[in-house]
Amino acid sequence: MADEAVAHTLLNCLLREVSGPERQTAVRGGRLLVRLPRRGVLLRVGLRRTSLLGAHRFTGPVAERCDGGWAEVGWRRLAEYAHDELFLRTGLRNDEFGEQIASSHRGVTAALATRTAEAAPHTAQRPDDASDPVAARYLDSERSLLLGHRFHPTPKARSGDARSWSAYAPEAGAAFPLRLFAVRADLAAEETAVPGAAAPLDGLCGDVPEGCVPEGYVLLPAHPWQYELLREHPGLRAALERGDVLDLGTGGRPFAATASVRTLYDGETFLKFSLNVRITNCLRKNSRYELSGAVALTRLLEPALTELAARFPAAAVLREPAYRSLALPADGTTGTGRDEPDRALLEGFGVIVREGLRERLLPGTTPLLAAAVADEYPTGPAHASRLLAGAGPRAVLDWWSAYLRLLVPPVLAAYFDHGVVLEPHLQNVLLCVDADGGPAQVLFRDLEGTKLLPGHHAEALAALPAEVAEPMTYEAQRGWDRVVYCLLVNHIAEMLAVLADLHPRQEAALWGRVRAVLRDYARQYGCPPQLSALLAGVPLPAKANLLTRWERRADREAGYVRLPSPLAGKALSGAPSGTARTDPWSDR
Repeated sequence: MADEAVAHTLLNCLLREVSGPERQTAVRGGRLLVRLPRRGVLLRVGLRRTSLLGAHRFTGPVAERCDGGWAEVGWRRLAEYAHDELFLRTGLRNDEFGEQIASSHRGVTAALATRTAEAAPHTAQRPDDASDPVAARYLDSERSLLLGHRFHPTPKARSGDARSWSAYAPEAGAAFPLRLFAVRADLAAEETAVPGAAAPLDGLCGDVPEGCVPEGYVLLPAHPWQYELLREHPGLRAALERGDVLDLGTGGRPFAATASVRTLYDGETFLKFSLNVRITNCLRKNSRYELSGAVALTRLLEPALTELAARFPAAAVLREPAYRSLALPADGTTGTGRDEPDRALLEGFGVIVREGLRERLLPGTTPLLAAAVADEYPTGPAHASRLLAGAGPRAVLDWWSAYLRLLVPPVLAAYFDHGVVLEPHLQNVLLCVDADGGPAQVLFRDLEGTKLLPGHHAEALAALPAEVAEPMTYEAQRGWDRVVYCLLVNHIAEMLAVLADLHPRQEAALWGRVRAVLRDYARQYGCPPQLSALLAGVPLPAKANLLTRWERRADREAGYVRLPSPLAGKALSGAPSGTARTDPWSDR
């Protein structure tokens, strides 16, 4: 399964970013043909279902045309073909690419193995062991992403040794205590958006014997894996020897790994730790500007979020009102946090406090990770096929309309009315369902991807340090592309796809419901030019994950490819995108 999953994911990326835009694809006889024109390779794969967006569902092995016939091509050879095509197209070399795909293959293999192996010892302590069925179901959804993003070439690529991954990976059901330190108060960096916002960190003092955090010290938790990665840092070792930092050992309270790996949950609060491990694209550490930016955004967004909550009471954003870290002087002296801090330690030990679910969750609802609901394969109990088991076409359409009415309006209002670019991709949204599995609320999370439009927030941005303000902004067009990509292409299209898997003939009707919700928003709140163009069916921006990875660009600098929009009236006739009206290729 891992071989096929990796090959299908890589083919998805080639289809979306290379062969599709260059019109080098065709659908014929239940198969998809994909040509890599520069490498001179013709590929073929079976289709379970075609897609109006061109995001087809594949089945079986990928094959290549050779010697007048077809021969299976494994994921390694397909990766070599992708490597060659991208080099010939861009003129750039990327010697990391092959190993990153191999790393992703190892990650998928390990994730799939967790579903057949017995529970590992480290899963014995779980925050949901207290027989809370809501917490257990929620955490199951966070732990069910076995294959990762199907339009990213290396969705499960990761650095770090296999033992560490098995101990801390969400797919393995990892739950573990934190490493706790007492830090001299004047050597602790901290910002809060409101008084008492750091209380969840101070509350961890209950996990150590009374008196272990002396007067004049504050408690600082660390991800245990991160501590192992930083424990030999000279500045940290010296601070421990001087007594500026006290190692209190491990706490008693287990925290569960969520889908992002480094964000942990104890049933009350989310703590987003730094983790100097490469996951997908980059090291997952809280950069200095991100620590301050999370708190600044929480403070700046409060009026907008309050207004949106009043207008859309079934949608909410989880705030990030505090961070704390270690601010040892960079020169290694016994100074204070007012000196220039050692950046590696400041960022490496930075922890962001995120609101827990109870602060925003509507009574009687169960939160589920949207990515788990929309996964291509039913890898967890939150999957749409289980939420909607036995539902007929009309019931699925009604469920879909209810979900869209929760999700779409607050995202558009945030952008058009408040100049706020939310990032509602599948891993950043929790779908909260009622007792019958119906959509009742949506929660947006992770302020790292939330940005501001400078034209709306010039005064507030000017009051922030430049290194914090600049990464917090998108100019208007880039912000709109990000909103449309995250909302429509990454989220809605993938959720719609899993519903269309249940009733394939309903795909056009499902897209019709998307158009209806957009049109209703325009009638009720106004139709700015960007929304008018969207309703007219202009091409949709899709993040170019393959090209971004190949060119080694930062995620913020990722480009977009344009996809034919299923929102255009003629697209709703049911003809799949990428289907040639007159097929110029022979499949024989």
